[in-house]
Amino acid sequence: MAALLEARGACAGYAEIQVLAQVDVAIPAGSITAIVGSNGAGKSTLMRALAGLLRLSAGAIRFDGADITHHPAHVRVDDGIALVPEGRLVFPELTVADTLRIGAFLPRARRGWQDRAESMYRLFPRLRARRDTNAGRLSGGEQQMLALARGLMSMPRVLLLDEPSLGLAPAMADEVFGVLRDIRDQGVTIGIVEQNVYAALAIADQAYVMEDGRVVSHGPSKQLIDDPAIRTAYLGL
Repeated sequence: MAALLEARGACAGYAEIQVLAQVDVAIPAGSITAIVGSNGAGKSTLMRALAGLLRLSAGAIRFDGADITHHPAHVRVDDGIALVPEGRLVFPELTVADTLRIGAFLPRARRGWQDRAESMYRLFPRLRARRDTNAGRLSGGEQQMLALARGLMSMPRVLLLDEPSLGLAPAMADEVFGVLRDIRDQGVTIGIVEQNVYAALAIADQAYVMEDGRVVSHGPSKQLIDDPAIRTAYLGL
């Protein structure tokens, strides 16, 4: 399966601190690709680099075969890459309906945005019931659903998710993970960073394991779940 979004030899960091060191990651079209590892491994930094929020000091980012290393974040959104950041970052004073409309801000996403919003309500029935509610009054799980829906309103080809289950009750986290499969089945490629390693591997097609800013293992998720070293280090088994 051909890579839709990939990092090649990616190096990046903050000021004088290098976080990513020669990272190679390929997210195939039509897949869910998980990036897992311990705190401080560089997972979120990689997401920011893929989304264009952090410049590489070396290496390249490619999307659908084209070099987009120097494309800023807003151009990458137009390219078809959407990031749902850690912490959701919804606008608390905007209603659910207004948030979805803002998600369709790109010129190519404006046409038919009402129909797309309806599809979001079908995908996330809780949001339909809360469509006139300010985002700041939603539960954490509902805000995560809204953040996902807002990202999908931009008609992305790749949806990057940074810790989507963070702070959620287990039942709500399971509901969010279940929806991700539906999103993938609708043709959206997904890259997910997640500290709940078992849950991420359970829904992913393939995964990368990061340590200290490097990829230390990569393969089909089923293979990694069954790997004794992965089970001991990250699954507590």
